[in-house]
Amino acid sequence: MTIRIAMWSGPRNISTAMMRSFASRADCFVSDEPYYGAYLSQTGFSHPMADEIVADMDCDWRSVTATLNGDPPDGSAIWYQKHMPSEMIGPVGIADLAGHRHAFLIRDPARMIASYARKMEAVTFEDMGLERLHLYFRIEADRLGHAPPVLEGADILDAPEIMLPKLCAALDIPWDPAMLSWTKGRHPQDGIWAPHWYGRVIESTGFEGDDRGPVKLPEDYRALYERCRPHYEALKAHRIQCPPGASAP
Repeated sequence: MTIRIAMWSGPRNISTAMMRSFASRADCFVSDEPYYGAYLSQTGFSHPMADEIVADMDCDWRSVTATLNGDPPDGSAIWYQKHMPSEMIGPVGIADLAGHRHAFLIRDPARMIASYARKMEAVTFEDMGLERLHLYFRIEADRLGHAPPVLEGADILDAPEIMLPKLCAALDIPWDPAMLSWTKGRHPQDGIWAPHWYGRVIESTGFEGDDRGPVKLPEDYRALYERCRPHYEALKAHRIQCPPGASAP
């Protein structure tokens, strides 16, 4: 029986590195934002490479959902799916992936906004997806009767050898040390948009750097940050904790 994992996050997190990490497992197939094509097709938003993305992907919401609820293309025991709540504006949502084990990856919205602004001309509240991320968390918590796994990207960067086994335990899958590293370069599972968005992770071979230093948020986005912050803080209250000394407070 396939274990399907849906990892939900906002943009400009370590979501692609997490996908790399799971792809390093011998028992896991990964999918990169499978709803992105449907989202762009429906909205007509002028994201980088939008025409190429729409032409490359299945853009039917229900067809994508049926595929994700089926078996992974290579028959792997685990199917890790990288999802963005900001893309889920069609007729399906988290409830349509009821057979999945859901987890939530968060990052300080000031860092998300600053990073996204370097790639896009404008940043909106909807782009960050934190309101819907928080909503999906509440839906899944209600379904389970307890909080689903929440991870802070900075905690993973601080201590991947500690946090990744904790995530595996929360998802009830075996820990695999192969998750700590991967090969440099493009990976076959990467979305067609990788050349625009994945420059740093393409050059990486593991979880690198930290996410706790000063961040310069453009003043024009201060109000956006304040709107995003309560959703982030609510999710952060449920995050899997690093042991004392493994990360900054």
